[in-house]
Amino acid sequence: MSTKTVALSGNGFLTTVPAGATEIINDNGLANWNNPNTICSAYFRMSSAGSVTLGLNAYLAGSNSSTIKVTINGTAFTIQLAGTTAKTYPVGTVNVTAPGYVKVDIQGATKDGGYFGDVSGLSVTTTSALTYANDPANYYWSRRGPSVHMGYTVPANSEYFYNEVTVPAGQDVVGSYFMVAGFSAGYAGIQVKENERWILFSVWDADNGQKTTLVSKGKGVVDNGFGGEGTGGQSYLVFNWVANNTYKFITRIRPDGSSNTLYSAWFFAPESNSWRYLATWKRPSTNTYQTGVHSFLENFLDTRGYTGRRVQYGNQWARTVKGYGVLLNAPRFPHAATSVNLQFNIIIS
Repeated sequence: MSTKTVALSGNGFLTTVPAGATEIINDNGLANWNNPNTICSAYFRMSSAGSVTLGLNAYLAGSNSSTIKVTINGTAFTIQLAGTTAKTYPVGTVNVTAPGYVKVDIQGATKDGGYFGDVSGLSVTTTSALTYANDPANYYWSRRGPSVHMGYTVPANSEYFYNEVTVPAGQDVVGSYFMVAGFSAGYAGIQVKENERWILFSVWDADNGQKTTLVSKGKGVVDNGFGGEGTGGQSYLVFNWVANNTYKFITRIRPDGSSNTLYSAWFFAPESNSWRYLATWKRPSTNTYQTGVHSFLENFLDTRGYTGRRVQYGNQWARTVKGYGVLLNAPRFPHAATSVNLQFNIIIS
């Protein structure tokens, strides 16, 4: 039997947020907690079945006392918070019948002041080994969750790559990037932003730092630079793609004979039954055809890492510089390194 602290800053999410709510999860945990309809959910994974005893690490600020509802895998408990000193409030014990994720919901019930309290984490006592995010330096990535990749082996000197993507109904959640046609220096795919949807095509700068530059772009396509996870050229089209439709992508990669490589992308929209040109980018100090060909699925918002999502990729083809078309039927299925110690599932089917 051992006790672990599961920090909300790395393992908690605001899963129900009413209009006008001000709650946040910051480096210290749940704060600004004053709305009784807000639900904060925390997750950890048990490697074996067994009992688990939970405590809430919390203190009051802005109230003298409050009543909190804590629900562990569907079993509800009510606890009273009192005093401004941080301590562990006992919650209760439940029996977890199978290995897997345990979900803990925290919701305010009553308070005699402005706030229900501040919660830094959960105190979890069990005989089972636990998996949870425990490295504060990587909490941003922990909360985003791992990306899952599908790799494809293409013939040498492949100039074109073709792939199809279908997002099942209900899986097009905000924060999703369904990357369809990736390569060693960039990618193309479809994204779900907060208020719009994108068809995205990006190419990184050269390894020596030389800038990738735009050669041409299609109608309505926006181009700019990007940073954060590397630097390079980004092009995107705001396009309201929909779940259950199948979209097709083609990328073309070829040297230009002057120590540069040209990267182009197109996508097919079934709504108009036509191909749309995205852009062509020129990457300096590069001489290559298609390499590192892959697809992936990721969540790019750290507030949405608790939400599952699925995607279907299929009918992959490559075409060599000699015009030979090859059907790719032996994909590889690696995952991001962060998924080893993270808990949130993103599924490719």
